[in-house]
Amino acid sequence: MENLTLNLFEIEQSLLHKIILSLAVIVLVSTINTIIKFVMRKHISDLKARFNWTKTIYYINVIIGTLVIGKIWFAGFNSILTFLGLLSAGIAIALKDIMLNYAGWIYIVWKKPFHLGERIQVGDIKGDVVDIRSFQFILMEIGNWVHADQSTGRLIHIPNGQIFTTPIHNYEAGFTYIWSEILVNITFESNWEKAKNILLQILNEKAPNLSETFKNQLEEAAKEYLIYYNNYTPIVYTNITKQGIGFDLRYLVAPRERRAIDSIIMEEVLVTFSKEKDINFSYPTTRFLDYTTERKDAK
Repeated sequence: MENLTLNLFEIEQSLLHKIILSLAVIVLVSTINTIIKFVMRKHISDLKARFNWTKTIYYINVIIGTLVIGKIWFAGFNSILTFLGLLSAGIAIALKDIMLNYAGWIYIVWKKPFHLGERIQVGDIKGDVVDIRSFQFILMEIGNWVHADQSTGRLIHIPNGQIFTTPIHNYEAGFTYIWSEILVNITFESNWEKAKNILLQILNEKAPNLSETFKNQLEEAAKEYLIYYNNYTPIVYTNITKQGIGFDLRYLVAPRERRAIDSIIMEEVLVTFSKEKDINFSYPTTRFLDYTTERKDAK
């Protein structure tokens, strides 16, 4: 009985020792990161270079700290299986979300589903990646109540573990352009063929000329993804809508330039169509019928 009590005491002392050492490593890593940030602010004026250096050293410190803590905890066990058994029995359950987020960080750093500065969408949240940390990544939000994918000014912290359960939409993976479309409606009485030619001419003049650039990027992307396009030049599609004849103006644009280019194109459409007497915009109208007057006439 005394031997059992002694063994339990030794185990408790050993665990306490390991916990203290682990906390000391965490404090040391945090202190080093704080000192590095201070030194970087003093000696590096370029914001982007300073941020990249700070994050790189932070990743290195986290990895080294993880290895040291792992060495502390593994050293007291006879086998890895014993350690995993104890871990799964208690610590893993208590720290499930933390471990999942840490695994998500490893996946982000290793597989790189997105990079700093890229525009992504996570579920219903859209934004530009401004930071990637051990347990979360941070987006500068776009959209929401602001139109055309422009910034709201809010920072959104998303747990890294969400990359395993939530679809990630990357605006800039593979190549740095997306397709944008503008809908223009004219009346049925308008000269639609003339209108379509005008719209196509405006697209060719105002939309970014990306044919060669996009082709080169597409060839690079095809080495990693099964992506191909038969046509990547501006085009105008014609269809019939409830309001009249509709035209879909489709063109390639950089994600952050979409609103500006859309505005330039629409202003040119407004100016050009205002000079054409046989082209008129269509819009929703409501017709009211006065049945009272019809009954009086019938009498």
